Amino acid sequence: MKKKDKDKDYFVELEKKLQEKKEKLDELNQKKKKLNELKKFSKKMNSKDPRKKNNIFILLLSIGLILSVILLFGRADNNKAAVATYSEFVDLVKDNKIDNNSISILQGREVNRIIYESDGIKYSVQAPVDLSSLNLFSLLEGNDVQYTFKKENEIKIWTIIGSILPWLIFFALIFFLFSPFRSKGGRGGGGGLGGAFSMGKSKAQIIKPQDVTVSFKDVKGCNEAVEEVKDIVDFLKSPSKFREIGAKIPKGILLVGQPGTGKTLLAKAVAGEAGVPFFFISGSDFVEMFVGVGASRVRDLFANAKKESPCIIFVDEIDAVGRKRGVGYNGGNDEKEQTLNQLLVEMDSFSMREGIVVLGATNRADVLDKALLRPGRFDRHVHVGIPDYKGRKEILGVHLAKIKYSKKVDVDAVAKSTTGFTGADLANLVNESALRAIKEGRKQVETKDLEFAKDKLMLGPERKSMTLAKRERENTAYHEAGHALVSLVLPEGNRLHKVTIVPRGGALGVTHYLEEEGVYTKSRKSLERELRVLYGGRVAEEIIFGDVTNGAVNDIERATKIAQAMVCDWGLSKLGPISYGNYKSSINPMFQEEGSNDIISDETAKKINLEIFNILDAAYKDTKVILKKNISKLKLLAKALMEKETLEIEAVCKLLKIDLKKIKAA
Repeated sequence: MKKKDKDKDYFVELEKKLQEKKEKLDELNQKKKKLNELKKFSKKMNSKDPRKKNNIFILLLSIGLILSVILLFGRADNNKAAVATYSEFVDLVKDNKIDNNSISILQGREVNRIIYESDGIKYSVQAPVDLSSLNLFSLLEGNDVQYTFKKENEIKIWTIIGSILPWLIFFALIFFLFSPFRSKGGRGGGGGLGGAFSMGKSKAQIIKPQDVTVSFKDVKGCNEAVEEVKDIVDFLKSPSKFREIGAKIPKGILLVGQPGTGKTLLAKAVAGEAGVPFFFISGSDFVEMFVGVGASRVRDLFANAKKESPCIIFVDEIDAVGRKRGVGYNGGNDEKEQTLNQLLVEMDSFSMREGIVVLGATNRADVLDKALLRPGRFDRHVHVGIPDYKGRKEILGVHLAKIKYSKKVDVDAVAKSTTGFTGADLANLVNESALRAIKEGRKQVETKDLEFAKDKLMLGPERKSMTLAKRERENTAYHEAGHALVSLVLPEGNRLHKVTIVPRGGALGVTHYLEEEGVYTKSRKSLERELRVLYGGRVAEEIIFGDVTNGAVNDIERATKIAQAMVCDWGLSKLGPISYGNYKSSINPMFQEEGSNDIISDETAKKINLEIFNILDAAYKDTKVILKKNISKLKLLAKALMEKETLEIEAVCKLLKIDLKKIKAA
């Protein structure tokens, strides 16, 4: 046998052995997984669930209340007797209509009562003290009617107990229901029913260190924010080294960022890394319609935190309770203001020796009260921004690791084409792609699934059932072709990514652009280009059909807002670098900022309106010139859209003979 064949057989045999070991390892992992599941199930079965206790208590309490009500009101109904006259009683006796052995004569000090029953109904008759004057006994004996005679004050002890016992049961249950002892346990001390005494208790959810499974490894796309909060972790782990040098760790850290950027995840990661209890509460949980309840909940929260210190208090959506004071319609006694005042006091009252760190999260830092943001309360403000290309790639890696996906998936390309996506958006993107793969009968996610999910999130869901008339479809094709062509002709701006006339969301067609990475400011030229791109659809309709539709309503609205901002806010017009921010608020005084003065005269307002009109008019005219010069390309692109419905940037450039490399390099 040749040496090559021997080597080949050796490697084949080695590969078989490795495969066998791998199978055994997989089998062991499966057994380990099942064992862990059994342990969790056993732990769950053995653990005492407080909710079950609460359910049993509620059931017993309900039965007790029902029984006490039945006893109370049932007995009241039984003892109730209708009032009758003595003459009516005499007539019934003579007619033998009195029920047997039902007559009771109760003798009192001032008046006697005759109790009897007729046809099952109990009656009561008042009689004078001297019954002999009525010839009552001779009347009864003459008609063979049996009766009993007793004094009114001779009431047996069981009668007293029977009357009082239902009331005692009823009030005892009510007292126990609203007892302060019932406020213990549960989230925020509610204890199942809680009652009135638990209203002022904190609603914070306490997460123990062993239950926090998130660490900094799970937080991607915001490395700078992670570095900012690492000091807190070091302090909570070893506060002595900070005290030795005299350094003071921030009492509070405010996480600021758009929704979905990972503020809550970052706060949990801090608790997970530090290994301390984590108090989680929303700002809206403090606020109630009753004055003083919010302040009481703040006090209770910090009291509980001091017992669990060192710990972290995380207040999500803190703007719900921390808004600026003095701008509400309810004056200084507003419940939210009292709650905020108490929060400020509590943050001042504890020292860092107590090991309490407050983390707040908001996407509206501009509305927070200045007293809340000053040093000594929220000392450090950490911006959790939208992830860049590198961050998006890391986040996609985290979420793709949780699903089955093809090795051919180009994660790099997906990350580049999702500019502006937050961490939550990317998680949704991966989940939508997995749902799409299942729907199509695939066992793993492929690139086309991710592309479909991306288009769905960016452009809206396809409206396949919607059918357009031929003229409507042609009009939409020219409209979108106008947008796309102007964006390709003009430099400096967002790059064209895709154009489609498939109805999505509320639009009949969509032209999608990729935002330029790492650009946070816009020049006057780029804004003017954006105005011309927005007008491209409307102008294309006018040139081709000699008429326009209302399909450009969104384009016109966006163009007007950009022009207005250029004049009033950014100083990018002939009026110069002057802010006319009050120009907007003067339209409606309800939206005017606190302390602002309307300094704009009528003459200045006319100049502002004229300048906005001139900017938009110039953009519209320039767009018309551009499209008339490229009319053949416009028609070619519109025709291709009517045939294929969707065109990627590569297909558009190939069709119009435009160098794609130059566009990408621009």
